[in-house]
Amino acid sequence: MPVLQTSSHGAVTDSVRPPEFSRAERARVLAMTAAGSVVVSYAAVAALLALVSSTAAHARFSTTGVLTASAPGWLVAHHVPLRFDGGQLGVLPLLPTVLLMLLVSRAAAGAADRLGLFEPLQARGVVLSIAGAHAVVGGVIAFLMGDGGVVRATPAVAFFGCAAVSAVAAVAGVAQRCGLVEVVFERIDPVARRGLRAGALGLFALAAAGALVLACGLAVSWPVTSSLFDQAGGTLGTGLGIFLMCLAYLPNAVVGALSYVAGAGFSIGAVAVSPTAFTGGPVPAVPLLAALPETQSPLLPLVLVLPGAIGVLVGWSLRDAADTPRARLRAALVAAVTAAVGVLVLAAVAGGSLGGGVFDPVTVPAGLLAVIVFGWLAVPGGVVAWFAGPRPAPVPVEPVAEEPADTPEPDPDVEEEEFEDDEDDEAYEEELDELEEEFEEEEDDYDLSEDDEDLSEDFPDDEPDLSLSDEPDPSASDPSASDLSASGEPAPDSPGDASTGTGDSTPRDDEQDLADKRDQPPHRLS
Repeated sequence: MPVLQTSSHGAVTDSVRPPEFSRAERARVLAMTAAGSVVVSYAAVAALLALVSSTAAHARFSTTGVLTASAPGWLVAHHVPLRFDGGQLGVLPLLPTVLLMLLVSRAAAGAADRLGLFEPLQARGVVLSIAGAHAVVGGVIAFLMGDGGVVRATPAVAFFGCAAVSAVAAVAGVAQRCGLVEVVFERIDPVARRGLRAGALGLFALAAAGALVLACGLAVSWPVTSSLFDQAGGTLGTGLGIFLMCLAYLPNAVVGALSYVAGAGFSIGAVAVSPTAFTGGPVPAVPLLAALPETQSPLLPLVLVLPGAIGVLVGWSLRDAADTPRARLRAALVAAVTAAVGVLVLAAVAGGSLGGGVFDPVTVPAGLLAVIVFGWLAVPGGVVAWFAGPRPAPVPVEPVAEEPADTPEPDPDVEEEEFEDDEDDEAYEEELDELEEEFEEEEDDYDLSEDDEDLSEDFPDDEPDLSLSDEPDPSASDPSASDLSASGEPAPDSPGDASTGTGDSTPRDDEQDLADKRDQPPHRLS
């Protein structure tokens, strides 16, 4: 029944519901997978040896002999060095190792599918079972070969070598099914992810360039290649054996050609070959080595154009990796590091010792090659990625308005004092206005009294005052006043009489008081 399964890494897949297995059934599946990978790989080596021995001219074919001879071959497929009386065989063919890893990877993937594994942690059982089985079998084979045999191997080296190769192959088989790839990529940002893919592209392009140079060398020196096959004996079995040996070492030759194209070169004993330097000497009579140049040519340095073009290709593939040039440059650096690590591993496993003779050792300078490849991809790739990609539009610079000076906040105490001063001034002005109004009124009264005096002088008392009102004379009603006037004594001045100037207040006194108040400071209200 199809169901949606959500793994721990967040991937939701539409798959078939995994079957339920008990612990014993799960252990049985893992054991069969591990044993099957060992048996199938051993059988493949035995079949190859049986084909060679059956077609050889002077070889005697026997099942026991083939199975016994397949044990060292199985260790060689796991890249375990072998020892002879004359030295050590460390230059091991890479093609059998690649085929063995493909078989182990397929077996691990089949076990993951059968058990319905989809979690990253669930891959541990498959990987550990396969690696443990290969390690145990390799250690036992090396131990049984002993120290007195013709071909020997170190048990510890065989144990860990077989475990490492088979574990890497098993991880490659379950990585996609158990979500290991997604877990790794989820922890990497998109720019670095593009850099990893570009680095893998650059490594593949460098290997293709090395294979192209190797093919061109074999094509140019084909007469030498055919003569080496003829010198081997000319029989079908011998020719097939030589051909299979060259085919097994073909990946090693491609790695050497890659190092030559990059500029690091390689060496076989005293012979050193690179695009800019050449040191001649004897080489093994192997048809695959006929591609080596016999002398230094001024045209050989032209092969350095290939890694430069590959660097440009890597940079062009990263032109849209990010919107900013700095991010694209970081992606180019990630690609350069990825390719450098790849060639470092390939160069380390492609060379080694070769029996201690004149052809020993076969060296591909791994460290120098990694540095050179990093430079070929980082420099041109970084430049192309920087300038070929989109650039952010410049942001128009707007004039910055000057900020007004910060107005100091008013002190509340000072504000209160100023407010009180304003109130005092207003009160003083109101008081001054009232005094001025009183002064104007008194001045008007004073002018009116002066007019009355002028009229009294113009009209004597005996004449009737026509300008006055018909009010009764106070002297007529007041007998005391008539008596005083009859006696001839003057009557005392009435208070407030303006003509005598002896009243309580006069206009002159008011003016003086007003002037004094103006001269006084204003009174502050508390």
